[in-house]
Order: sequence, then C-alpha cells, then structure tokens
Amino acid sequence: MGDAVKSSVPLDLPAPMRCPVCGSWLEQQGNERRCGTCEEETACAKHFDSRNTSDHEGLGAVHQTAVISAGTSRELSLRKMVSRTMRWLPSYAWQRVARRTPRGSVHLMIVLADHFEPSIVPDRGSARAPQDEQERRVECWCREYPLAFNTWRDHEDRPFVHTYFYPAEQYDKILLQRLASLCQAGWGEIETHLHHGTSNPDTEENTHRQLLEFRNTLASEHGGLCYLDGTGPPRYAFVHGNYALANSAGGINCGVDSEMQVLAETGCYADLTLPPGPFYQTHVSKINSLYECSAPLSRRGAHRSGRDLEVGRRPQIFPLMVEGPLMLNVARLGGRLIRVENGALATKNPPSLRRLTLWKQAAIAVKGRPDWLFIKLQCHGMDPRDKEFMLGEPMRLFLRELIENARQRSETVHFVSAREMVNIILAACDGREGNPGDYRDYRLKRFRNDPREPTQGDAATIVVKD
Repeated sequence: MGDAVKSSVPLDLPAPMRCPVCGSWLEQQGNERRCGTCEEETACAKHFDSRNTSDHEGLGAVHQTAVISAGTSRELSLRKMVSRTMRWLPSYAWQRVARRTPRGSVHLMIVLADHFEPSIVPDRGSARAPQDEQERRVECWCREYPLAFNTWRDHEDRPFVHTYFYPAEQYDKILLQRLASLCQAGWGEIETHLHHGTSNPDTEENTHRQLLEFRNTLASEHGGLCYLDGTGPPRYAFVHGNYALANSAGGINCGVDSEMQVLAETGCYADLTLPPGPFYQTHVSKINSLYECSAPLSRRGAHRSGRDLEVGRRPQIFPLMVEGPLMLNVARLGGRLIRVENGALATKNPPSLRRLTLWKQAAIAVKGRPDWLFIKLQCHGMDPRDKEFMLGEPMRLFLRELIENARQRSETVHFVSAREMVNIILAACDGREGNPGDYRDYRLKRFRNDPREPTQGDAATIVVKD
C-alpha cells in the first residue's frame, strides 16, 4: 500500500458540502453548490451528515437548515424527504405492530462501528488534515482512551471498545501501527472502511484490487483481521463510505453495481454500513434486521433484500448484513414532534438510557433467539468536534448508568467488536445456548490454526456465488 492519495476536491474551491436530502457531495457550479442526485436545481447551504441526524435533529429541523435555491420550492424538498423516508417507514410501521421487545432477562451485545478517519476536516469533504495533525490525533486517542474507559466493564469483565473501520484509500503505515498496538492491548479491532467513486464512478476491478490489498496489508503488516475456523485467507468486516453500498446512491460515491459480490470474493464476512441518516437515498426497506443478501450478489443494491438469520439454519451467503437500529423517537412535550434514531453517537447525539430503550425496542436478533439483542452503534471517533464527547464525561456517564443499573433493567451487557458480534450471531444460528459471551471467538478466529499457512488469498470459500 502506498501513501494516502490526495484529495479529489480542488482546494481553491469553497468547501464542499453534502446534500441534505441524500447525503451526496454537492458539485460546485459557479457561485452555487448543486446536487446531481436530487435534481440539478436543488442546492444546499449547510453541511448535513449522519452524525447529527438521529436523536437531536427532527424532520422539521433538518428541513429548516437544508434548502433552498432558485426555482426550487420548499414543497419539492419536503416531497424528496418524504420519498426517502417512505423507503423504510412502511417496514417500520409493520415491525412496531408485529415485533415486540422480549420480556424478562435479555443479553445486550453492543458494538460501536467507528468510521475512524484521522484525516477528517469537518465541513471540507475529502480535504485532509496535515500528516502531523493526523499523527497527533491518533496518538492522543491511543493514550487517552484506555485511561478514560478502563473502569466500566461488562459481564465478562471486558471494557467498552470501538471497532475501528479504517479507510483503505487513506492507508498510512505509521497511523495503523499505532492503532494496531492499541488493539493488541485489548482495546478494539481494526476493520475496513472505503470511500470511492467520489469524483468519478469506480470500477469493479479497482474496488476488488483496493480491498484485497488493504485486507492483506492489515493481516500481514499489522496483525489484524481474522480467519474462518482458523484457516484460509483473512476475513474482514466492512463499512461503506457515504453509505452508498453497492451503488445504491445512483452512481454517486461508488459506481460498482456488483460491490456485494466483490466484498464476498475478497473475504468480507459482514457489512455494518446501515442505517444512514434520515433522508439519504441509500435507505433500504429491510430495517432492524440481521440477514443474508438475496442472490445474485452482482446486481445493484443486492443488500436491499434478503433472508433473515434464524436458529437452526447456518448462513451460506456472505457478507451478512448487520444493521443498527432505525426508530422514530416521539419527543417529549416542548420538543420536536418526531426524531429519527439511527444509533449515531456524537456531541449532539450523546447516548442515554432513553436511547437505549429505543435500541432495545428495535429488537434486532436472530429469529428464534429473541433474548439475544444486537445493538450496532456508529460514530466518527476522529472528528475533532467530538473529541470532548468521545473521550469525556458524557460517554463515561452513560457507561456508568448502563453497567450499574443493568440488573434492575434485567440486562446482561456484553461489549463486543464487530467480529465478536458476528461470532455470537453465528452461534445463535447454530442453536447455541447459555452465555453469548462464551462465543466471541466461535468461528471467526483472530489467529490461524497453522501459522505457516500463507497470509494472502483471494476468493472467499464460504460464499454462494451467482
């Protein structure tokens, strides 16, 4: 892997921003920025992304900060928002009728998928922070995180950890070495993040090459990733940059219709991208679920439908889809009427026991094992706007309340990595019982049974292809 590629956004232009409706990068056209995805007359005057849209931004609030440009009415913008919401709202309504939070004692498997981007420059799109600033950020994180969160432990005496989804296109050996040292000390695991097709649509061949190179580098250079049943090529979990998985944003921020097939062939065992922010066009109708994608994986948006995971049936098609909660939060008197909960943690969206209740109500579980609940949260840990939140008192207060009062809420808490969560999911599918924490290393092993086996490999053997 080489040095981080340069920004594809010309630095002499004003800072790029995202469309408030679909989340795509806006294009500079003269003195205006316009979204090519949501019709060329739609413009945006304010940054919008998933980090500030779940618990603290309501439907009306986002609308008020979003639009407006010449020739575009507020009504058209509202229709776009309604159209995006209607992609998942009927499924949500049905789930609220048919799905119930289990009564009695429950096990909570909590994973935090950290879109870990040391180069992030808030509100500057794909611009990148200087190298020395990136190194300072990572060093600060690795030094301070264990000190801040060593106190609060789960049922197996494990600390709260992040799964660091590091952007493949921004590979930096020095930064990864430091982060890998943190993870080897028991403070998380590194997985794969990828932003691509941001300026021009990417190709299947290039995506395959980039994922394979990054996968092999994480395994051979940094001791990361895992191995199915302790053998074969490295396996990885994935989060798609800008939420445009399998070209689901209409060619924006991806370009590869067959991306699910590419992920399968390069050893991806699970995708943890979903859900995006409220008004992204990349929403799917299948929400609050654990499932296999429907074949063929080579079609655009192959992740939009699939078969739910269930006890007694071992999954055959990988990557598995592991979704986070997507809920409507009816605000209290004096607040906005409705807020969208998507599991995003940020300064404006701190975790709370009220949000925990919503995450539990999503009831994301393997069918037939309703008392094992899987809660996938998301954050941008390197966003400098969130440093005090991510390493400070708001997170510590939540963890203290979560752990100290778990027994009164009939909860057993398990802090897990993405790999550990999927292992517990696979154990549930195989009908395993007892303490789910016993299955953290069920099939996806951190080390090979035979360390002499070559690190590199290509196609994943557990994938049902077209």
